[in-house]
Amino acid sequence: MTTTAVRAAAPRSKRTPRTRSRSDWRGWIFAGPFAIVFTLVFLAPLVYALGLSLFRDQLIGGTVFVGLDNYIAALTDERFWNGFLRVLVFLVVQVPIMLGLALAAALAIDSARLHATGFYRIVIFLPYAVPAVVAVLMWGYIYGDQFGLTSNLNDLLGGDVVQPFSSQWILVAIGNIVTWEFVGYNMLIFYSSLKTIPSELYEAASIDGAGAWRTIFSIKIPAVRGALVIATIFSIIGSFQLFNEPNILQPLAPNIITTFYTPNMYAYNLSFAGQQYNYAATVAIIMGIITAVIAYVVQLRGSRQEQR
Repeated sequence: MTTTAVRAAAPRSKRTPRTRSRSDWRGWIFAGPFAIVFTLVFLAPLVYALGLSLFRDQLIGGTVFVGLDNYIAALTDERFWNGFLRVLVFLVVQVPIMLGLALAAALAIDSARLHATGFYRIVIFLPYAVPAVVAVLMWGYIYGDQFGLTSNLNDLLGGDVVQPFSSQWILVAIGNIVTWEFVGYNMLIFYSSLKTIPSELYEAASIDGAGAWRTIFSIKIPAVRGALVIATIFSIIGSFQLFNEPNILQPLAPNIITTFYTPNMYAYNLSFAGQQYNYAATVAIIMGIITAVIAYVVQLRGSRQEQR
């Protein structure tokens, strides 16, 4: 058979370039709305903030292009680094405590020894359903040394024993609020992951004589490792974005919680109180880059451990 005959016998594709082009555009009908919203909500503000960070408003000359001068100034700004170190300490201390409590609650609810698990699940998750502003105002009333529960405790103890708004305890007080708010959220993530464990693993562990603690450390905790990585990443992002709690508590402790208490508060006050939009955009971009890098490193290490 000749080459010409082979080519003649081969089936021809029914899809012409014009048909392929139509099918490609048909896919954009489904992806287009998301692409438009993503561009308007995420990319456009990011590009605008990057543009703002490269300029500076001056009394003489107006808005001028300064290149990376704003970034150099921010990286040498003592106020920025004070706020950054504060949220870093908050992250290192508060996140492990919060995730540990959430994991313990998920394991307890998942165990067969706890009765009324639905009730406990709702009670633990309920604080997350409370709006953040309402939660902080409620705890602010509890922390007040002139009113509320703290004042009553100090009257009972006969002195200023409990002082949540002191410089030594204010970060602990904020960490307590954040932990109270998000333990239920993380508990639900861990609990959902525990429910995906096949029952055959529990049966095999029971046949091998594994007890409750052995089952937890050998089956349950390894099974929630992926969920733990996700919860850690979300918690890292939330810690570096710390804003609501200190900003709402600031009127109650104005001498302790400064306008640059966290990087987000610093950027907010630079923009809305100081009218320094360019420098505020620079601080926000630097924090975004730092947060993205740390979150990526945690995700990478978690993925490697999960593959092992």
